[in-house]
Amino acid sequence: MEKYDLIVIGGGPGGYEAAIEAAKVYGNKVAIVEKDHLGGTCLNRGCIPTKTLLHTADALAHIQQHGQEMGILGAAEIACDMAALQGHKTAVVEQLVNGVGSLMKSNKIAVYKGTGQILDAHHVQVNGDEAEPVDLETEHILIATGSVPAVPPIPGAKLAGVVTSDEMLDQAEPLEELVIIGGGVIGMEFAELYSALGTKVTVVEALDRILANMDKELSRSLAMIAKKSKGIDIHTSAMVKEIKEEGGKLIVCYEEKENLQTVTGDKVLLSVGRRANTAGLFAESAAGIAEKILTQRGLVAVDETYETPEPGIYAIGDVIGGIQLAHVATAEGRTAVAHMNGAESEIRMDIIPSCIYTSPEIAGVGLTEAEAKEQEIAVITKKYPMGANGRTLISMEERSFIKLVAEAETHRLLGAQMMCARATDMIAQFAQAIANDLKLEDMAKVIYPHPTYSEGIGELVR
Repeated sequence: MEKYDLIVIGGGPGGYEAAIEAAKVYGNKVAIVEKDHLGGTCLNRGCIPTKTLLHTADALAHIQQHGQEMGILGAAEIACDMAALQGHKTAVVEQLVNGVGSLMKSNKIAVYKGTGQILDAHHVQVNGDEAEPVDLETEHILIATGSVPAVPPIPGAKLAGVVTSDEMLDQAEPLEELVIIGGGVIGMEFAELYSALGTKVTVVEALDRILANMDKELSRSLAMIAKKSKGIDIHTSAMVKEIKEEGGKLIVCYEEKENLQTVTGDKVLLSVGRRANTAGLFAESAAGIAEKILTQRGLVAVDETYETPEPGIYAIGDVIGGIQLAHVATAEGRTAVAHMNGAESEIRMDIIPSCIYTSPEIAGVGLTEAEAKEQEIAVITKKYPMGANGRTLISMEERSFIKLVAEAETHRLLGAQMMCARATDMIAQFAQAIANDLKLEDMAKVIYPHPTYSEGIGELVR
């Protein structure tokens, strides 16, 4: 029986980055078990394919809307070849998956193709599609099995054409109408994607606003742009009651302001969150461990070092709940690996940037003004409208701005929210400032290059 220092179950960003950290930094003998393709949901069915499709859609919409103004002839007639776009998406994913495979080889990490099942605290069984089960022994186990799209108990949710993000990413034919149930990050990114491709998009959200976890001003501004500039029909405080099929169309029935409404679509996207992927993770022999570490919601319970109540077994990423982002899972994995090797992680897990790849992009980190008030922290806030930014004018971006929250007495940065071009690239500057307790005056010492979007940060902190 092959023996390892660490076996990672799940080859997503949290899992494979933890494996590399363990092998490269601590010299551990590591194995990783992945049932599908290395890279997990993020690389194969999430972040990368979604953003690849959005990149093309955004470019298409921008040229259609502003091409004539920029001097591009025939801009209004430009269209998207969906089959070619899907081919491009597949090529990008395959290149990155192969890159992860090369990292496994270069760091001498054993990769087992199959489903990893925990037998006890020190043994994992790998069940492949054809081969006989393989039993492995290990000092530590890291559960990084991620999550799967949640399917709500709505009548009609299993009709043909009612899909999750997994299936939607492979849509190769144009759609006339799309109904999206859920106005969170995934829902709004798909709404922008298909709206740009010429689809009539309707979003039905149960809460009182889209992007309910973000700063209210960001949420309201995006809703306004989505409605006025992109033609996306958004219904909030709307509860879906039923989905039915009639005349080759899907009909979504929902209640809004105590009135029953309907909207039709060629497809219905269920975008109401994700649930922990723990099905089949524990063998019968590990029933006691499962009972000890699984919560009533099906999540894996962990402490601040990501160790479960069963010593030697750790868990990270979507499977433990919390903020479901690839970069969070990666940081959690590195923290867990440090702990199991007797070291202290220096990663600040309380400073997590969030990014949404709409147009304009949205990003935030640290406290919002409302959160600071809830914590009774005296703050000052500053806001810079990016309409005054030269690069924003050059690229003809939508209404956009940057906000920050700082401690009133010291001017120490506490948080920032951005809604502008390249927000997802620039938010790390604010995260770094918060992590290092920088004041606005410290950030103002930097010379920001011209003309750039980042000049907006310079104007804001002065």
